Amino acid sequence: MIKTTHLTEAELTDSSTASIPSNYARLIGRELALQVRDIPKLLKFTALSSKQFMQEDTLLTAQQQIQILHNGLHLSEHPDFGLRLGRRLTPSTHGAMGFLVNSSPNLYIALQAFQAFLPTRISFARLSLHMHGDTVTCYISFDIELHPAILRTLSETCAVIFCACAEFIIGRPVVEARISFMHDEPSYSKCYSDYLQGPCSFAAPDLGISIPLAVCEIPNASANHESYTIAMRQCEMMLAQLKSHKHSSTYQIEKMMLSHPLGELSEEDAAAALFISKRTLARRLKDEGGSFRQIRDKILSQQAVSYLCQSDMSTEAISVLLNYHDRANFRRAFKRWFNMSPNDYRQKSAKKGRM
Repeated sequence: MIKTTHLTEAELTDSSTASIPSNYARLIGRELALQVRDIPKLLKFTALSSKQFMQEDTLLTAQQQIQILHNGLHLSEHPDFGLRLGRRLTPSTHGAMGFLVNSSPNLYIALQAFQAFLPTRISFARLSLHMHGDTVTCYISFDIELHPAILRTLSETCAVIFCACAEFIIGRPVVEARISFMHDEPSYSKCYSDYLQGPCSFAAPDLGISIPLAVCEIPNASANHESYTIAMRQCEMMLAQLKSHKHSSTYQIEKMMLSHPLGELSEEDAAAALFISKRTLARRLKDEGGSFRQIRDKILSQQAVSYLCQSDMSTEAISVLLNYHDRANFRRAFKRWFNMSPNDYRQKSAKKGRM
């Protein structure tokens, strides 16, 4: 069972690394119906400008994300702010991880995806699955010591996200889900039934959601093996980079590239998202032994190989997926990476697999 813990010195350093996609924070602004002139109120104490905040590729530190949530809570007129925010965080807002969850064969496998890849979206959150007889319990915890109001808000948001994903997969409200919150029962607890279909309890030792295994094994009518495989590869790449060089500029650029349509991120936009100049970014990447183009080629080539070897997609479809609007350009790039055409690579790989 995982509980909220105090940070070690290394973890404090991690929490100051910009790795959280800013779309979550912008959805807080949308929930508050803020006008452009009101954005500085949401960004108070974050050192972020409104321009930086509005850029799609901006990454936030854990402290900045939590501060924005804290500011949003104070700006909101609704005591059920956390529940409202959870309703806005649909699977599509979670990038490749959300795509993976939606295409999973069943809820249990989707929960395993959340457990494995949640740190690629929210660096300070953890999920742990435990089996108790014929019941699966999902425990959610946070690596940072949180103010009680923030813990309550995040807990409510996570519970709504869980139930929405589960409802999509099994095709109906998950009335069997039993949710245990660590906070005391709030004055607005009657609102919970508007967002959560199952029974809720309060003042529990851990934040947990229990659901029968039989429900978790209901087949997902929207499952798609090819989509699942593609999303899994992308999530695995992001997690590997997160573990290998979490603080490097190389990692931050790779995370940006994998969080957006492949091939779209420009070096200028990446530098702006990191609040540095293009020249400074180039120098940092050079010091780490690479360049923006090399990182881009590495990711695109890995994705291209994954699509060629693990799907039946045509070369033209893959080129579009990798944001090559001209199939000939994709063929030239692939030949530069591997000294052979995409079709030759696929045939060689298939022949090797039969041996």
